[in-house]
Amino acid sequence: MKKTKLMQAALITGALFLAGCTNHVTQKEKFSGFLGDYSNLTEVKTASGNPVLRWIDPSFKKANYSYLKYEPITFYPEPKPTPQISKETLQGVLDYANSRLKPAMADRLQLTDHAGPRTLIFRGAITGVNTSAEGLQFYEVIPVALVIASAETASGHRTRDTEVYFEGELIDASTGKPVIKVVRKGFGKQVSNDTQKVTANDLKVVIDGLANDTKLFQSN
Repeated sequence: MKKTKLMQAALITGALFLAGCTNHVTQKEKFSGFLGDYSNLTEVKTASGNPVLRWIDPSFKKANYSYLKYEPITFYPEPKPTPQISKETLQGVLDYANSRLKPAMADRLQLTDHAGPRTLIFRGAITGVNTSAEGLQFYEVIPVALVIASAETASGHRTRDTEVYFEGELIDASTGKPVIKVVRKGFGKQVSNDTQKVTANDLKVVIDGLANDTKLFQSN
């Protein structure tokens, strides 16, 4: 009886610990430094209901801008491929992000190559985070994190969530100051264990959600 109660307590504690690790917004310790200042970010819901961290300059007015200079999304920092996440997968995610985000932003403002008057500059990055390879201990910096998603099953395997972290900002070309910042975490398809290869297709749903919310975003 005593052993059974101890096992129940351990399972409950483990479940709570795992639940606490599956955060739907980026935690402060995962901020990459790409944006520089994160102090004014607050948690909000996007038009599609996804939780993100965002800041909008109180004086920002969309009507003041007619053009957008799109700077291609990059990795920050440069990723380190792993046996589970190959260089090809990482490059595929980056290429797909640019192919979806650029036209999504072109739907909102006319694209330009010049940072002139009435222009916003977009900067964005798939940012470096940690990956879990043993239990819940994080140890390696790459732009796609594999995090334990469930307790060990009877077969001895663990399912894992695939996650993509994104940071971006819009900068007023005339002042050089940010007017909008966003930090976002998205979930791709689950993989069955820590040896199943992750493909770019597994992660495209994250980019699709980001592009969709870009199109639906409303401000003053």
